[in-house]
Amino acid sequence: MSDTHVTVTDAGPCLKKLSLSIPPEAVKEKLGVTLDTLAGEAELPGFRKGRAPRRLIEKRFGGAVKAEAKKQIVSEAFSKAIDDHKLQVVGEPIPDDKLEEVELVEGEAFEFEVEVEVMPEFELPALEGIKVAKPLIEVTDEMVEKELERVCLTEGDLEEQTEAKPGDYCTGKAVMTDEEGAEHYNIDGAVVQCPTKDKNGEGMILGVLVSDFEKQFGLPKPGETKTIKADGPEGHEVEAIRGKKLTVTFDVERVDRIVPTTPEALAERFGYENVDGLKDQVRGQIFNNLMVRQQVVMRQQVARHLSDAVSFDLPQRLTAGQAERILQRRAMELMYRGVPQNVVEQRVASLRADSQEAAARELKMLFILHKAGDQLGVQVTEGDVNARITQIARQRNMRPDALRQEIIKRRQAGTIVQQIREHKALDAILDKAEVSEMSIDDFNKKFKEEAEMLSTEGE
Repeated sequence: MSDTHVTVTDAGPCLKKLSLSIPPEAVKEKLGVTLDTLAGEAELPGFRKGRAPRRLIEKRFGGAVKAEAKKQIVSEAFSKAIDDHKLQVVGEPIPDDKLEEVELVEGEAFEFEVEVEVMPEFELPALEGIKVAKPLIEVTDEMVEKELERVCLTEGDLEEQTEAKPGDYCTGKAVMTDEEGAEHYNIDGAVVQCPTKDKNGEGMILGVLVSDFEKQFGLPKPGETKTIKADGPEGHEVEAIRGKKLTVTFDVERVDRIVPTTPEALAERFGYENVDGLKDQVRGQIFNNLMVRQQVVMRQQVARHLSDAVSFDLPQRLTAGQAERILQRRAMELMYRGVPQNVVEQRVASLRADSQEAAARELKMLFILHKAGDQLGVQVTEGDVNARITQIARQRNMRPDALRQEIIKRRQAGTIVQQIREHKALDAILDKAEVSEMSIDDFNKKFKEEAEMLSTEGE
């Protein structure tokens, strides 16, 4: 592909269009190589493997040969164009709509276009001497009692019900369609929680936040079918859902209520002599979580300083790939802070429903920390990943190998590497910062957003 002609033009903020032209001789060579490879593997009646005449192979498999050669040409030409033009690509290529229709023709040039998301161009401010406040943390008896109450609930038993009450969980079949009749989700065993009073009627179904969910869903009985109307969030990672009028039908198969266990039973289950031993364990876990959150709020101050000091154009419209990266990044950050999984899902649903402005802030921070990591030479090792998985697993009372499998299943492996890289970049900047200690009360008054990260209310 050395003779490939490439033209790179701006297609919008953080977007480049690559126009590529493959010369006729390169097309002929690739078709020949692909045909030779197939001829060596093909088995046709009356011929031994690899002995069928080339003209017969071409007649029989000509379409497959051209399709495979085209796939290889596009991949190789794209990769070379990225390397030659030193483009910092941050997403998957977006091929021209006509690319699938265009066929390779021996003796003719092959031309195609592709768009790619790239890192924006900007300069970072000085990374030394940033002023950062460090809140002094303390574990109170009230915190321990609240956490023990939460653990008793999460470790409680499910009790099947004949009708639902606020806080109960309904399991059934959920189908999401839009106004045009297109089906987006069809899930057996979907779980929906009936909103509790503190949710102000808000609830979530299939990852979509519905402001009047309590009114629409009610308190169903097994065997009932509920129909929920909702607007597709503009920040949804599935572009086909954005802005659509959605309908979710939910066939309620069963209703369960969590009956909390007692502290005494929990102490016995976990092998403690008494409840005081269990409380000491809970106190230690709270302290560890607060230490994590203390580091989080200090990093957040650095991140806000960098964001305020840098200005650059962002994509005009959030693509599916960008939206998915933002949502996975937020979910992983919440997991790192020790936020319970059900709350993580609610927070991610809220982010989907957030404004484009909020999503743009998240995307801007992603770009800034990526560049800061490059400038600081940050590297992520396998040991870093294993340590992070072990830490999050401990907070969620999971085995590290089980969490690793969950991360792989959810395609979050890249996200956890990105998170570690961002944290290491921020910590490197914190090492050069001007840090001053501050009482938790003074900190909460001065830093409202960071104070919410320190709080465990609602979790």
